[in-house]
Amino acid sequence: MKAMILAAGLGTRLRPLTDDRPKALVEINGCTLLEITLFRLRRFGVREVVINVHHFADMVVEYLKTNDNFGMGIEVSREEVLLDTGGGLKKAAYFFANRSVEDSGRADEPFIVHNVDVLSTIDLRRMVQFHTASQALATLAVQDRKTSRPLLFDDQLQLRGRRSGNDPEPEPARSSLVRPAQPLHAWGFSGIHVISPRLLAMMIEDGAFSIITSYLRLAAEGEKILAFRADEYDWRDLGRLENVAQAAQDLKQKVIAQ
Repeated sequence: MKAMILAAGLGTRLRPLTDDRPKALVEINGCTLLEITLFRLRRFGVREVVINVHHFADMVVEYLKTNDNFGMGIEVSREEVLLDTGGGLKKAAYFFANRSVEDSGRADEPFIVHNVDVLSTIDLRRMVQFHTASQALATLAVQDRKTSRPLLFDDQLQLRGRRSGNDPEPEPARSSLVRPAQPLHAWGFSGIHVISPRLLAMMIEDGAFSIITSYLRLAAEGEKILAFRADEYDWRDLGRLENVAQAAQDLKQKVIAQ
């Protein structure tokens, strides 16, 4: 199974830790965020990974080389200009299209996209099984928690829109899809997706763009963009200094398993 780790961001919220390194190489209890993410993916059967890089890109490349790619097949997708989550995945689409002769029969096998700055106990195997059984185009791990930009889903777990900041009006997948009479659930996205390869050819957006933009458009067109409820699992955003410090304590106390 393949995966992509999104690691190209500037990590501005982690300064001063990211003044001399990329956020992927910020350490928690002696392990980098990149190492923690790679080990987690490998534990769930991922053997091939593409990592997008931009800020201090050469440091990531040298780090992987020094550690023999942690025993995995790893490629690096360099972004001269930051492409955001959607643009970054689109640039790395070649990685998921290239398959060996042995893998040719698994052209429809889904892949995982995972932010480098999140730590969780979400069962990725169960998430992939849910995605496959529902024949979704994309499945997003979500939780019922406070967030400034929640995604909106209906009772069938289908994406219907997004709400931004304190704006009470949702940004719909399409205005006709969000109806006042229809109950919608506002859930926080975890930064972990399972994606069917056919999505790649359907990303018509260009340049730098959020993958959520593609999801909203495709949901409006009737594609299955589903929520995977992950409320029972621990999750932490490591994009902030205070959260990194708390995660270090959680790992020491085994509140979250590394």
